Amino acid sequence: MEFAFLFTDWLGKPVWMWLGFISIVIALLVFDLGVLHRDNHEIEVRESLILSSMYITLGLAFGGWVWWQLGAESGLNYLTGFVVEKTLALDNVFVIALIFSFFAVPRKYQHRVLFWGILGVIILRAIMIGLGATLVSQFSWVLYIFAAFLVITGIKMLWIGDKEPEIGNNPIVGFLRRRFNVTDEHHGQDFFVKKPDPKTGKLVWFMTPLFMALVMVEIADVIFAVDSVPAIFAITTDPFIVYTSNIFAILGLRALYFALAAMIHRFQYLKPALAIVLIFIGSKIFVADLLGLEKFPAALSLGITFSIIASGVIWSLIKTRSQPPHDGPPKLLRP
Repeated sequence: MEFAFLFTDWLGKPVWMWLGFISIVIALLVFDLGVLHRDNHEIEVRESLILSSMYITLGLAFGGWVWWQLGAESGLNYLTGFVVEKTLALDNVFVIALIFSFFAVPRKYQHRVLFWGILGVIILRAIMIGLGATLVSQFSWVLYIFAAFLVITGIKMLWIGDKEPEIGNNPIVGFLRRRFNVTDEHHGQDFFVKKPDPKTGKLVWFMTPLFMALVMVEIADVIFAVDSVPAIFAITTDPFIVYTSNIFAILGLRALYFALAAMIHRFQYLKPALAIVLIFIGSKIFVADLLGLEKFPAALSLGITFSIIASGVIWSLIKTRSQPPHDGPPKLLRP
């Protein structure tokens, strides 16, 4: 009786499933920071690839468990969400690279920003997905709004040119500099540091550029979640599948950041593939209605999604095979 609450339904799944997933994520974060990165050091491409491979393997293994525990359709929906979220999140890598460049974040401290950024992502995505699940359960027509938004976003990606964000002109950066004490120089791994106030001479707390970079990374994730959360809800409305596939994809992508940042110029032709994926995911809800289907087949959805993304990656690698590494900040996939 003491553990009866573990089998209580919460957002469509027993509490023990949610606690199990959260325990896995906490264990991974503790292992990452407490074992792999106890000291600040520059993460090389090889280490980045090994760590990312571990996260991808764990993410796929969790998908296998979902398949076994919840059935083939749930497993396919998880894998589709995992693939879509990881691909869409490539834009986040581009923006993070711009943020690190603007704030001149030393490479050995970049992992610290990404690690603490993950904690914010876990909380922010939980809030957004929780709100989305509540809306969908109460008003089923919200799914059609999500779907239409994805189609419009995909068309916009195909026809509107890229534009890099100007980090220096960002209103959030301006607000923080006006309202708080901010240092112009880094102070090692510290997010805050005590310094004499220029006016009073008293010791006061100052934000460092490292903390400013962390704030901008979190804001960037919120902006990108506006696309990715509706995309996964267009695949499945199961909050457990939505949240777990999101978090596992993001965990792996942040680990892969250091390798992607060095070779992101090789994926410059991936934008049309991402646009087509969004259009497909959004339109399949309407297609299912037109065909009289309760849902678009999960296996077909995964196959089409994977084929589009794989085609974009292969075409990018072929077209850029003779190009030298990109020296400046990478271009954005999305406008």
